[in-house]
Amino acid sequence: MNKDLLLRFLLGGAAVMASYLIIVVSPWEILGGIFAAFPAVMITAVLMTGIKSGTKKAAKIANGSVYGMIGGIICAATVYMVLKWSHNWGLSMLVGLFFWLISSVLVSSLKERIALIKIKPFNGKMVLAESRLRDHK
Repeated sequence: MNKDLLLRFLLGGAAVMASYLIIVVSPWEILGGIFAAFPAVMITAVLMTGIKSGTKKAAKIANGSVYGMIGGIICAATVYMVLKWSHNWGLSMLVGLFFWLISSVLVSSLKERIALIKIKPFNGKMVLAESRLRDHK
């Protein structure tokens, strides 16, 4: 377990540091912004899960990271808007992280609810069948 944590720390830290160096060295401001969103944690998590637990569990981690990345878009937009409004980078980051967490959980919940609704044709029209939500309780 300790080797696993150390390897995650080294890989994640190296990815974050490489991204930071690209941001600092790059003459193009947009490249700095793109690398600021580099998914270092996701790559490390998928890699380590794949090595330790196999492809199926790694795929579940990658699938779950989609929700976090959608939240990342919301976070970045929120930080940008709050920063323009307040000129306070600390407040902008706190509000952005809050909206990242909330939007990621909401997107995940919405996807699960949509997956539990069964749609079937009836007399040439599409109608919603009873939700399987009750079956899961």
